[in-house]
Amino acid sequence: MSIVKINAITVPADSGDTLAERFAQRQGAVDGQDGFEGFELLRPADDRTTWLVVTRWRDEDAYQSWASGAAFTKAHGSGRPSPAGISAELWSYSVVDFDQHRG
Repeated sequence: MSIVKINAITVPADSGDTLAERFAQRQGAVDGQDGFEGFELLRPADDRTTWLVVTRWRDEDAYQSWASGAAFTKAHGSGRPSPAGISAELWSYSVVDFDQHRG
């Protein structure tokens, strides 16, 4: 069953474009990872300052394998410019299988 990881990044009002540019530079970097199913960067459409990085994975093991691997370290490691965000929080969800809930 798929899982969803959401990185909620609080970004100063004047740094949203910087965050988007950084993700654009890495576009497709995670696509070949085993168990990776999809990615979206969600820009707030109102006055909020929290952007959402939404990834979908086959299962928790696939996500953990990527998160503990070299590709993650390369994308998030040292030597990169200071982050555009001022804080981040990782949310984890599982996708509901409606077939299990039909009676």
